[in-house]
Amino acid sequence: MLNGLWLGFFLVAAISALAQWLVGGNAGIFAAMVESIFAMAKLSVEVMVLLFGTLTLWLGFLKIAEKAGIVEWLAKVLGPLFARLMPEVPPGHPALGLITMNFAANGLGLDNAATPIGLKAMRALQELNPSSTTASNAQILFLVLNASSLTLLPVTVFMYRAQQGAPDPTMVFLPILLATSCSTLVGLLSVAVMQRLRLWDPVVLAYLIPGALLLGGFMAFLGTLSAAALASLSSILGNLTLFGVIILFLVIGALRRVQVYEAFVEGAKEGFDVAKSLLPYLVAMLVAVGVLRASGALELALDGIRHAVNWMGLDTRFVEGLPTALVKPFSGSAARAMLIETMQTQGVDSFPALVAATIQGSTETTFYVLAVYFGAVGIQRVRHAVGCALLAELSGVIAAIFVCYWFFA
Repeated sequence: MLNGLWLGFFLVAAISALAQWLVGGNAGIFAAMVESIFAMAKLSVEVMVLLFGTLTLWLGFLKIAEKAGIVEWLAKVLGPLFARLMPEVPPGHPALGLITMNFAANGLGLDNAATPIGLKAMRALQELNPSSTTASNAQILFLVLNASSLTLLPVTVFMYRAQQGAPDPTMVFLPILLATSCSTLVGLLSVAVMQRLRLWDPVVLAYLIPGALLLGGFMAFLGTLSAAALASLSSILGNLTLFGVIILFLVIGALRRVQVYEAFVEGAKEGFDVAKSLLPYLVAMLVAVGVLRASGALELALDGIRHAVNWMGLDTRFVEGLPTALVKPFSGSAARAMLIETMQTQGVDSFPALVAATIQGSTETTFYVLAVYFGAVGIQRVRHAVGCALLAELSGVIAAIFVCYWFFA
């Protein structure tokens, strides 16, 4: 999948460049493409420097939370809910703890760190699966919720914005929170319909209703604020939440007599190992996206979408942020490259860049997740997983666009 996508970027760029040279007489197009290759390679290294620090930092704090029993406590708190949503998983099964850790890593925006934990959870669920080739209901629900990208603290998006010089990297905190809540809710409801889950069960409602009321009341409050106040509130809450999580992990760890420094270093080493493996993928995708942009092919595709949107009488400012959404279902590294490229060309705090950042934080690499997670346990028949995951993905993109107009337009 990634091989075809990456190769396709270069082939489309080559065809576009030849057309511009032979038909348009633009002989300088090839020089621009070569210049873009080296510029994107340099940018990849610059991005990786901050990515090393971010993953090392947050996996260190996540290790403190794990040793302090926070993850285990979350597993117990969510146990009654999982018992209703995943009735085939026995109470106290190791899969529940791994699923909780995976959601915790995704909630902190550590998608690269969440993947190995998620693979362990999928293997644990496969031990309970009566079929070796057909996905179980529990595996599908876990996969769809994973693909819905429930991100409570999108630190990697903050990091990319900071690296590109954003004065306030956390400004997109609330838009991402609202958009990812929408995608996760749609994902849960779609699976519930397909699996006939009893969401009206008193225990399930005890979890869902307070959350829905809190989110609804919060959105009603946000509706009373101006755009400037919304952006300011998003910044304040983003920074406060970020620092609050750090202090919470440290304090609970200290109270539980965890050697917080040693635990942090242990987790940080894991973060370093995860980060150093990402540079080749980042270079590959950034270079491919840079060539696609320099060839004019990406702009041509966006022009077609822009004309269609304009024909419908809608505002077209969000179109420049769509490249991230178009490639996100296939590749996280390609979407990451598109986001960085959009911030580079449009400006880090431009409306298209804010849309792209919100989409990046509220959607997931659906096809990649399906291929990796199910492939790791030999699942061939995925049943309704693809449809539910793509529906969640689409709702996240649409919600991201609407929320950005609400906050920033």
